[in-house]
Amino acid sequence: MTFWALYFAEWRALLADKAIVVTLFGGVVFYSVLYPLPYLHQVPTEQTIVVVDQDNSSLSRKLTRHADASAKIHIIAHANSINEAKQLIQQGNAYGLLVIPEGFRRNLLLGKGATLSYGGDASYFLIYSAVAEGLVAAGMDAGKQVQLMGLLARGENPTLADQNINSVNINAVPVFNPSLGYTPYVVPGLFILILHQTLLIGTGILGAGQWRKKGYWQQESPMAIFSARMAMFVSLYSVFSSFYIGYCFYVYQVTVLGTLAETALMMLPFLLATTAAGIALSCLFTRRDLPTQIFLLSSMPILFVAGFVWPIALIPEPLVWMSQVIPAIPAINSMLTLNQMGADWSAIMPQWLQMWLMFAVFSGFALAGIRRRQKEVNQAH
Repeated sequence: MTFWALYFAEWRALLADKAIVVTLFGGVVFYSVLYPLPYLHQVPTEQTIVVVDQDNSSLSRKLTRHADASAKIHIIAHANSINEAKQLIQQGNAYGLLVIPEGFRRNLLLGKGATLSYGGDASYFLIYSAVAEGLVAAGMDAGKQVQLMGLLARGENPTLADQNINSVNINAVPVFNPSLGYTPYVVPGLFILILHQTLLIGTGILGAGQWRKKGYWQQESPMAIFSARMAMFVSLYSVFSSFYIGYCFYVYQVTVLGTLAETALMMLPFLLATTAAGIALSCLFTRRDLPTQIFLLSSMPILFVAGFVWPIALIPEPLVWMSQVIPAIPAINSMLTLNQMGADWSAIMPQWLQMWLMFAVFSGFALAGIRRRQKEVNQAH
């Protein structure tokens, strides 16, 4: 068979396999909606909290009003005790609580200081962060008001007193995530992981179903089979990559700072290395269900060890080193560096060369695996 005849034979084998079609076409489209959907509103606001006011003074009530006026939180109830507030949180009626201790106003006016207690449901870190941020801001505002009252009581000029309290104004401008939302923060790396995992599953299912029986894949040379399969999957995933990085990034308002040529050049060795790895790993399977099970189970460890949803410094160093043989790891870091941080090409050159090295190594393993599988089937018949 010529290369093009073999190439189209690979396409026919893929499209005739319902499991692969559902996994690749259905999975890529389904995950493009499933993962970003809960975070389309980007930043959590107006999180409900409960206040336990044990002081019940004019200053504590003012603090409560400041907290309720925050864009981050909304006070829904005043509880008589901490236990009552906890019950409301456990029932899902609130996400956090603020405890104002007894003697709050008196201690502040005497200059002794006071400790505010606040907490929240940490099951969702963005919600917990919003609750904590809103309560900290409200506490700082209340502290400034007390300082202003003290300065005025000592005869300070009101204008100068206000300037002394607000002498430093912070103008925080996010650089890499202007919206401070979850979607532009995690979706770029997550989409690369989805492409990686579905590509491994697709090549794994196709190979596992073919290696145990005769067909055109037994009649052609390992290099011909490898080249045609590489060309077929890379051309398919070039379309999927364009859909993710082009259409989905635009719809979800994900920042793309790299040029089209740079992004395409970065994706090329990733797709080649992942496809070669998938073909090599497919030679280890003869059961069609195993690739899906194994590669899905490995998704979460890869997500964390990539270092963009969990600090890389908190991951055991041996795991970090071992993860460098996974094509998704340098690809995710390259994508975030190039498109989300706006770095130039030299910043991702080490990861780019690493992916080309992976392609070369996995290609050797794939050719050896195809040759071994062809030999086993020929001997069995």
